[in-house]
Amino acid sequence: MTPNDSGAAPDPELLTATTELGDALRELIETSVVTTAAAGDVAAAAELVRAATARIGAGRRPASQLPRLDDPSEGRRVFNPVTGIANPMAPPLVVRTDGDGVVAEATLGLAYEGPPSFVHGGMSALFMDQMLGSAAGAAGLWGMTAHLELDYRGPLPLETPLVLRARVESHEGRKAFITGTIARAAEPDTVLVEARGLFVMPRPEKQAAYFGAITDASGNSAPPRRPGDATALRLA
Repeated sequence: MTPNDSGAAPDPELLTATTELGDALRELIETSVVTTAAAGDVAAAAELVRAATARIGAGRRPASQLPRLDDPSEGRRVFNPVTGIANPMAPPLVVRTDGDGVVAEATLGLAYEGPPSFVHGGMSALFMDQMLGSAAGAAGLWGMTAHLELDYRGPLPLETPLVLRARVESHEGRKAFITGTIARAAEPDTVLVEARGLFVMPRPEKQAAYFGAITDASGNSAPPRRPGDATALRLA
């Protein structure tokens, strides 16, 4: 989910609390990889985190059950690891339409580090997969990733504004061919990561096999009407 979702959250109070928790954990994760605190302070912090985990960990949903705040039919995925405002793994990216494609900006901290001072290459693949899926969704083409390849033309610097773009190159039947790039925001024409992907809409029998057991938070059958994971987009 992004703040621009058109679907109304079913529980605004829970959404606010969950978003605040995501923000706090995101800050904690970044702090935990840059801190120079003494061992005793780090150990004390670990105990506080364990106490917080115990406080909210009594009830857990199974993987087949959607979170209370999610609605895939509206593109609302609060815990998406790239765009989910409540997922501390996510920057989160806010993806919006731009011309014939989609665009997002991000400044990644040391929690995303691979080579010293640069973004981990696997993170680039994660972000590009999401961006390509969002481009498909913006074009009304829903599907799942069948093939994804990346060319790394240069390392992505940490703590530096980046711009991510994607657009549908072509589509035929159930297939969509999509490309994307990542560059420094200050040098958007100098591509550092280039991605190409094939997204395929599963046949009805595959959709049923993949998602037939999915329920909403109340336990009612709720298989997504579109199998893509692109979240709602902000209109340019």
